[in-house]
Amino acid sequence: MNIFSTIIPIFIIIFLGLFAKQKKFITPDFLNQANRLVYYIAIPAMIFSSISKASLSTQMHFEVIIITLFSVLTISALAFGAAWYLKMTGPSRGSFIQCSFHGNLGYIGLAVAFYYLGDSGFVKAAIIAGFVMILQNILAVIFLQYYSGENTGRPKMFDTLKKTMANPVILSAMAGILFSVSNLTMPLILDRALDILRGMALPLALLIIGASLSFEKLKPRFLNVMAASFLKVMVAPAIGFLLFKLLSVHPDDYLPGLIILSSPTATLTYIMAKEIGGDPDFAVAAISICTIISGLTYGLWLSIG
Repeated sequence: MNIFSTIIPIFIIIFLGLFAKQKKFITPDFLNQANRLVYYIAIPAMIFSSISKASLSTQMHFEVIIITLFSVLTISALAFGAAWYLKMTGPSRGSFIQCSFHGNLGYIGLAVAFYYLGDSGFVKAAIIAGFVMILQNILAVIFLQYYSGENTGRPKMFDTLKKTMANPVILSAMAGILFSVSNLTMPLILDRALDILRGMALPLALLIIGASLSFEKLKPRFLNVMAASFLKVMVAPAIGFLLFKLLSVHPDDYLPGLIILSSPTATLTYIMAKEIGGDPDFAVAAISICTIISGLTYGLWLSIG
């Protein structure tokens, strides 16, 4: 499949979302409600529907999962060193590190996997994403709380981690795995209802990403944001790619993991920065510029992979 015929349409829809926001077709209230609809209903329905029908004996590759998780740990350590080298301090350092490893898996990573690899590749990516999301959120809480000072009145790490395990993407992936290994048959009516929901999931998710972009906070922190973006969409997938090749993993198995590692900074980094004492302005800037850059870097990694 042509890489550009996959990546360009995805980013056309993202830019359409940005255009719709500028023309007031998408208001802040609508954006908030649509985001909840996609996050809690449409994307989980798509993940559950795909995984529940899959043959996990052929689509669950533990070596790829381990390498992907190791790559996330490695890039977080490198980001920690880079933040020290750049002499960043306080909450900005925590957000810099988080934005360097915390990828937008549910909205962009899975969309690229679906449109480039098809349903089978989407299932593999969704399974990997479930594990990566758990690790990403644990690391994010650790780094943000460590650099946020006293954290007076802020959520405790255990409370935040409980919310992580209630993540709808993680829960839907786990439910799909349990349904598949139990060899249950999906009732036809429910199956068709899930198909309707999954048809709405990715297009609306991409519009929401576009409508969430904002470049107003970029200028005063441009170099640091570019450094975080480079770590996220270039260094992180490079680590994974080298390990996949060194361990002779077949491209059909590792491409879903590479797509997950190549995803741009997650919109959740902004929410967590506000909740746990990070730098929300840095997160907004990183989300926006990293999302745009990923349109080019995805093309690079898919062509190499």
